[in-house]
Amino acid sequence: MTERHEAKRIAEGLEEPVEEASNLAHKLGLEPYPVNYWIVDYDEMNELIAYGGFQQRYPHWRWGMQYDQQQKQSQFLGGKAFEIVNNDDPSHAFLQESNTLADQKAVITHVEAHADFFQNNEWFGMFADDPDAAAMLSRHSDTVQEYMLDPDIDRAEVEKWIDSILCLEDNIDQHAPFRPVETEYRDEFVDNDEDLEDLEDRLEDLNLSEEVRGQVFSEEWLDAQRDDDGDVTFPAEPEKDVLGFLRKHGMQYDSDAMKAVAMSDWQREILEILRREAYYFAPQKMTKVMNEGWAAYWESVMMTKEAFAAADEFINYADHMAQVLGSPGLNPYKLGLELWQYIENTENRREVIERLLRVEDITWRNLQDRVDFEQVQALIAPDERLQDIPGHLDDLDPEDPRIDAEALGAARAGEIDVQTYPWKVLTYEGLAERHYSLVEPRSRGFVSRIGQEELEQLSRYMFDDARYESVAEALEDIDYARGWDRMREIRESHNDVTFLDEFLTQEFVDDNEYFTYEFTQSTGDYRVTSTDYEDVKKKLMLRFTNFGKPTIVVEDGNYNNRNELLLAHKYNGVMLDIGQAKQVLERVFDLWGRPVNLKTIVKELDEHDIEVAKRRDREPEPDERGKLIRYDGDEVSVEDLDWEAVEHLEATDIDYDTKPDEWLA
Repeated sequence: MTERHEAKRIAEGLEEPVEEASNLAHKLGLEPYPVNYWIVDYDEMNELIAYGGFQQRYPHWRWGMQYDQQQKQSQFLGGKAFEIVNNDDPSHAFLQESNTLADQKAVITHVEAHADFFQNNEWFGMFADDPDAAAMLSRHSDTVQEYMLDPDIDRAEVEKWIDSILCLEDNIDQHAPFRPVETEYRDEFVDNDEDLEDLEDRLEDLNLSEEVRGQVFSEEWLDAQRDDDGDVTFPAEPEKDVLGFLRKHGMQYDSDAMKAVAMSDWQREILEILRREAYYFAPQKMTKVMNEGWAAYWESVMMTKEAFAAADEFINYADHMAQVLGSPGLNPYKLGLELWQYIENTENRREVIERLLRVEDITWRNLQDRVDFEQVQALIAPDERLQDIPGHLDDLDPEDPRIDAEALGAARAGEIDVQTYPWKVLTYEGLAERHYSLVEPRSRGFVSRIGQEELEQLSRYMFDDARYESVAEALEDIDYARGWDRMREIRESHNDVTFLDEFLTQEFVDDNEYFTYEFTQSTGDYRVTSTDYEDVKKKLMLRFTNFGKPTIVVEDGNYNNRNELLLAHKYNGVMLDIGQAKQVLERVFDLWGRPVNLKTIVKELDEHDIEVAKRRDREPEPDERGKLIRYDGDEVSVEDLDWEAVEHLEATDIDYDTKPDEWLA
């Protein structure tokens, strides 16, 4: 009871920050879902993180494992759980009661930006078809729990079934919305060869004379019983939704009967439940960099630039942000934040340059020589009155589009604390100018650094290139909100793969010191291999294509006309872990009920070539070969394939078949 009183006390103290963070988010042009905030203790937070942000999930050992991992990270690695928020309408965010007030404010501002991303990113709209995700997951939990408690169903079999499905949970079609599928039994599932063998055995048992058998059951007659159409293959095109294909055509293996039989009702329902959940969580995995970077960007605007963190809270907040951005490895918060800042800067720079190119006698060829960029920096600086609202409250014009006239009147009447909330008297346009990125210390020199190639591209479609008589006149017309407007457009339509593909440039790589590294056979350790943006982009996209997992598709559900499943690995230069692939095929067998196969490409290095490479300090060239891995229910085999059988699996350039064709048109 005491703990709940403490949670209530904390909640009451956060009512104003929650309300004002929402107000500020809307002023900044965000459109978040309504957010319900909940105060939880340390253990409850770890449980929520383990459950992916929800309070109830289906019973399974994976949640306990994730809870234990989260707890150990907090205890031994110094990790700290600041928040968790789920994609729902309304969104639900959970605040840990042991966090400082500065942490709580940071979480609240961060969450408001996440809720905006959830509502406005098209990928979330495509996949999140259920308006109440928490209720959906709760229903799923109850259904699985009922099956586990059913005395006619072995609980261990349910857990094993879930394990098999979870091995494939990311093998869905990321570029299509969730659609339920129904079981479809096909005539092709009948093994004609086996039936003919049985028929021949029965003819032998009849002890017919050769004369009778030759007249009635001739070889011609037996041949006629075979499939006149030859091999039947399906699907017509490779199927990305492996789980959906297994739900539609899969069976289970009956070890007593030693053959495939139809799935039980509970097996079909659990498979569809977990497939639906995989689609629900897909957009969160597909937009991790964008979403976390977006939240970090707006959190920073609110907490630092609008002083949402009070003076006595700022050091704590700075420590909070350092922990988030300083996490080792590929950090989606840091990468996402830097990309959003770069996009803002490049769009704002484009606005400035387009104005300058419309000044008389300034062209893309002479701009660098004719323009005084120190003067430009001074001219694009925000209006001083917008920088110091309390000091210029009486000077502000209510007719100015940058000013919220109603709020200005309330502030002058003493109804708004402009010392704490100066942003309240500004409109979106006023806030965009107040926080113009190109005048920040980290961005000084960004305008002057524009290259000749970009200058030429910008000037190519300008027809009113003598619109202004002077630089000062041109810069009076700047649209200070252009960077933020462009950011919102990008937030609506992109995912991480397209985000990196379009906006990661050489300039970004150089500014932020990104590089690639690889294990080199010649030295036996890891070395920096490139700072070229194409190489950096390729490496990063490998981490986010198909959630960073291998891309597997169904090529044939009747492989070799024997009802075997043929999967194919879309090879992008990174080999499968063959050991893990073998184990996964054993799980796929549980969902197919018949032998399963996997085509892939492997790299093989000759020991002699490695030794020569070490002596000559160069990397050996591996041979790429096709392999077929097969599991028949008893053992796994691996055999070589001709290159013609696998060359279609090799990716071209850096697309890796991760984007729908219409995006590339």
